[in-house]
Amino acid sequence: MTPANRPLFTLKLRSNDWTLGHRTLIMGIVNVTPDSFSDGGRFASTQAAVRYALELVEAGADILDIGGESTRPFSDPVPLDEELERVVPVVQELRSRTAVPISVDTTKAEVARRALEAGADIINDVSALRFDPEMAPLAAETGVPVIVMHMLGTPKTMQQAPVYQSLLSEVTAFLEERLQWAVARGIDRNQIIVDPGIGFGKTVTHNLRLIRDLDVLSSLERPILLGASRKRFIGAILDRPVEDREVGTAVAHAFGVAAGAHILRVHDVRVHKQVALMADALRDASWREDGPQH
Repeated sequence: MTPANRPLFTLKLRSNDWTLGHRTLIMGIVNVTPDSFSDGGRFASTQAAVRYALELVEAGADILDIGGESTRPFSDPVPLDEELERVVPVVQELRSRTAVPISVDTTKAEVARRALEAGADIINDVSALRFDPEMAPLAAETGVPVIVMHMLGTPKTMQQAPVYQSLLSEVTAFLEERLQWAVARGIDRNQIIVDPGIGFGKTVTHNLRLIRDLDVLSSLERPILLGASRKRFIGAILDRPVEDREVGTAVAHAFGVAAGAHILRVHDVRVHKQVALMADALRDASWREDGPQH
């Protein structure tokens, strides 16, 4: 198996430049929600979420992704005030305790704005800037990196019999359209990361094809984020509950790294730090005592 090319990209965080591609980065998921599909309720308080996030940093997280609204299939939106109460205090406390880049996982511009003011560095919008008309102006104004993701419909409707005429070309075309739309509204294309949206309006087969053929997104000339962690398609194939899908996740993410992923969005940072390290070593087909040879 010949790994796909993974070019280097340099994005600008507010404090420094951020180069993606030398190695696979690990984004640790922190769900400050009572109803997330994987760990709903475990980190719903500020103290629990901060403590857990710092554990992820200790385990090797390169990025922390803080979310206050579940986007699992068939989920309902969270009121603005409630999402703000969940997210902003966590970001504020973390910013005072770690220099690791913080991403805010939200489709609401006001949540993103308040999180950025509290110290977040990145906007992760699963709607690809579609749900809130103020999100694109905020991203343009602040100049922070933005993650745009492919999704059919909304979290409430996305898994209602998703159908594609040509999966790979449709996902790629959607992301290219969102890139152009964002640029037309003042967002620097060089600040955008793309995400194929594994599990967001896809069947099991759709997810498998997107991961195997992830390199098709290289035509967008943007960094690629892959998030397959513990998702339903893994459970369907392995017949495993959410809490027992780490092996399947590891295989999916290793394939994704081979296909050119720059960032893996994961629940278990300690495990997937090892997955990324091994997958990167295989990409390079070389190793030395102080790390991968690049």
